[in-house]
Amino acid sequence: MAVIHRTTMSPGKLELLAGWLPQRPWYRGGAGTPQLAKAGGFRLDDPEGEVGIEFMVVTDAAGDGPVTYLVPLTYRGAPLEGAGDGLIGTSEHGVLGRRWIYDGTHDVVLVEQLLALLAGRTSAQDQNESGITDATVEVRTEGAGVPRGLTGPGGVTDTADASLVTVGPAGRERPVSTLTVCRVLHHGPAPAGDGAPARVLAGWSAPDGARQHGLFARLAAFED
Repeated sequence: MAVIHRTTMSPGKLELLAGWLPQRPWYRGGAGTPQLAKAGGFRLDDPEGEVGIEFMVVTDAAGDGPVTYLVPLTYRGAPLEGAGDGLIGTSEHGVLGRRWIYDGTHDVVLVEQLLALLAGRTSAQDQNESGITDATVEVRTEGAGVPRGLTGPGGVTDTADASLVTVGPAGRERPVSTLTVCRVLHHGPAPAGDGAPARVLAGWSAPDGARQHGLFARLAAFED
């Protein structure tokens, strides 16, 4: 179970993201500095208890109108080998000391736990309280669902609104599916009937306080 500490981080998460988000191809805020506010999210547990996993939702008020982004984050006590492209920055945690903070699509622990969530083998946890399940996070499956043994990331490609993570069984050279992590969030139902074996939907708060709900991630149909 992840333990959430009531302490400080310097620099804070939003401060780090304000410098990182404008470099992303899916960022829509223009050339100005992002004006970020936390809008929701949830956590997943690392079975080994070493890596913090958070799916953070932030809303940016810069630009022509507010845009809401999903930023999966991992928090580590040491650099992750081979994941330099995913490093957002480092921060001093008031209890745990220096933490290396990564875009979680580049971190195998987050990817494997997201796959476990899609497969129904783990549950989403409250973003702010230890030991509480977040029942508002919804997993929808179709057909045979998600098999065991998938791992990743085999590669990460950013598009205009998502990050595409290749996944497959450990030891197999060719990936068998693509895990889509939505970056720009939209309120509304997820499309059905496209052959995706599993999806994650969750909620967040709009700037006016209205509750929003939409697609966070989906796993594509498997290749033979």
